[in-house]
Amino acid sequence: MGRLSVNLCGIELENPVIPASGTFGYGYEFAELYDINCLGTFSFKGTTIAERIGNPLPRIAETSSGMLNAVGLQNPGVERVISEELPKLARCFHKPVIANVSGFSVEEYAEVCRRLDKQEQVGWLEVNISCPNVHGGGMSFGTDCQAAAAVTRAVKAVTTKPVIMKLSPNVTDIVSIARACEEAGADALSLINTLMGMRIDLNTGKPILANITGGLSGPAIFPVALRMVWQVSSAVKIPVIGIGGVQSAEDVIEMILAGATAVEVGAANLINPYSCRDIIEDLPGVMDRYRIEFLRELTGGAHG
Repeated sequence: MGRLSVNLCGIELENPVIPASGTFGYGYEFAELYDINCLGTFSFKGTTIAERIGNPLPRIAETSSGMLNAVGLQNPGVERVISEELPKLARCFHKPVIANVSGFSVEEYAEVCRRLDKQEQVGWLEVNISCPNVHGGGMSFGTDCQAAAAVTRAVKAVTTKPVIMKLSPNVTDIVSIARACEEAGADALSLINTLMGMRIDLNTGKPILANITGGLSGPAIFPVALRMVWQVSSAVKIPVIGIGGVQSAEDVIEMILAGATAVEVGAANLINPYSCRDIIEDLPGVMDRYRIEFLRELTGGAHG
């Protein structure tokens, strides 16, 4: 095991850097730029039972320290992901990948997970109960303990691979949601998803996004994400993946100190497509600067 290696639900990662779902496509798009096998793994685009064209345009808005998106889970549907996207991915990525799953009912979550669980290249299932940009699904399951637990139990009943529940920050008490998922059988948790926000166009006096609201990501949300990773990792015994505003090797180490086992990088990929590669290359030097020998021994180190 190298200095950067971590273990996520029994699967060894060469490093803890994971591009987040929705910011890295299905991987092969970025493989045209660099060898994506340098990544620990990545989470591919959120998948639903049927094809979704997403929300109407415009669905992206910039902010001074991040961005808003209301893409709305655009994807080709699980069967085309299995028949078309995964074979293309297999030609350029030779590690287990995280399958990100969303749904509009408990049954849909379970069915999509059941189908993806059978795919050899899928190492983990990341179940998104936290998307703020769809109506009648996504975040509606992640803001209630009983609903979050119901999705977790249903998915665990039909899968054999580790299940990661992706949590919403748009709640009063994220710890109670995290504990409900853990008690229902989750193998790990990832947090946070985007924070709800909006912008108004002063020329029109109307919201910029057709969806009116969207998910805020980028450096603005890093302190919120760090706080929630700290709280949740203190309250559960399963691994936590930290997400939210990560831009640098220093941010990765800060997330791990707060309690994360691994770290997902989202909006930074949209600003600089080489960001994850650069973070991985920078990590050893930053570790030397702070006299860190092994990242895997650092998890939760700030808790004392």
